[in-house]
Amino acid sequence: MPSLLWFRRDLRLNDLPSLAAAASDGDEVLACFVLDPRLESSSGQRRLQFLGDSLRQLRDDLDGRLLVIRGLPEERIPLIAKEVDASAVHVSEDFAPYGRRRDERVRSALGEVPLVTTGSPYLVSPGRVVKDDGAPYKVFTPFFRQWHDVGWRAPARTGRGSARWLDPAGISKKHAAIPDPGAALDVSGGEAAALQQWHGFVEDGLDRYAEDRNRPDRDGTSRMSAHLKFGTIHPRTMVADLDLRRGGPRAYLRELAFRDFYAAVLHHWPHSAWWNWNRDFDAIETDSGQDAERLFEAWKAGETGFPIVDAGMRQLRRTGYLHNRVRMIVASFLVKDLHLPWQWGARWFLDQLVDGDMANNQHGWQWSAGCGTDAAPYFRVFNPTTQGQKFDPAGDYIRRWIPELADVDDVHLKSGPRPSGYPAPIVDHAAERVEALRRYQRIGGK
Repeated sequence: MPSLLWFRRDLRLNDLPSLAAAASDGDEVLACFVLDPRLESSSGQRRLQFLGDSLRQLRDDLDGRLLVIRGLPEERIPLIAKEVDASAVHVSEDFAPYGRRRDERVRSALGEVPLVTTGSPYLVSPGRVVKDDGAPYKVFTPFFRQWHDVGWRAPARTGRGSARWLDPAGISKKHAAIPDPGAALDVSGGEAAALQQWHGFVEDGLDRYAEDRNRPDRDGTSRMSAHLKFGTIHPRTMVADLDLRRGGPRAYLRELAFRDFYAAVLHHWPHSAWWNWNRDFDAIETDSGQDAERLFEAWKAGETGFPIVDAGMRQLRRTGYLHNRVRMIVASFLVKDLHLPWQWGARWFLDQLVDGDMANNQHGWQWSAGCGTDAAPYFRVFNPTTQGQKFDPAGDYIRRWIPELADVDDVHLKSGPRPSGYPAPIVDHAAERVEALRRYQRIGGK
């Protein structure tokens, strides 16, 4: 009997435990991907483009033997399993709130055919790193220590030759076109591109990572976030290349641990996808109405009059990528200078980002807003001008994304006349800092 391998956030063939399980379970394996209309409608065009490019690469790697269909998984997967008389449906486990609900519906609809979960998108799956009493961690540092002690397996030894692949041409269900919305990307999708990008960073960039990762004016990050989001590479594959005796690799491992931490937080507190993890912050005063909408539109467009904020928002809008340090700066500006709900910014990021990931995105925003785990203290309000001076000292990043400032000596605009064509600040940072502190103090700064 054949088995069904249902791809989701694991669009690769190497280091894929669910592939090994499917191959051992059936004499043939049918590779399948379901285009879920509920996820399509909530994905930005760039994320759909990266998904489509990765699916095309996976299909080519399988010599065309990838079945792509559209519909609700709880309806489509049981029909396919029945048509091929599958012994089981194999997946990598999904720990996000929507994924867990979807998989329960599919498991129920499959009846006697088991839905087998093997592996996950993480080094250490959510739920495995807990305190001695079984309670989840709320703070990253003790989580990190325990996470490191729990450890992870070596990369799974899988590839295209791990299974006899069933040709989907004979499947009666309507085959769907792979998404190709025509969005321009500055990062290529697919497993081959992921491995090439990673190996290039290991050779030239990893050793400088600890020093360069906070500098948007330098090419100091790995640009692997979209590949990790879609599983075109597994973090196990990456960690196998890290020499942890060196500072750069150790700093990089810590960032992978943060990814697992935020996934665990969302797993244990699923309400934190769109609500404050710290419910004390439900009482905080935020702005709304026409003036709030006007400020929000200026922030989205990169027209706030604060150079580092505008550079970041223009980079995001043009490329679908934003440097992590700048993500924190623009997020702080939205919630603490403009007094807008973090959910507004989180939704815009998910619409624009190629690497938009629910756990990382939502909890990164809550860190900035002060309402999440390990949140920045409420009294820490980033000054966008000094942040720009610190992390883009020569202004190279700002000049790249704001052509109006390309020929300005003082690109951070601390003194002298503002160039024509570049907007005046939409708020007074000093005054809004005082206002932000007033609002936070009203709820006790908890």
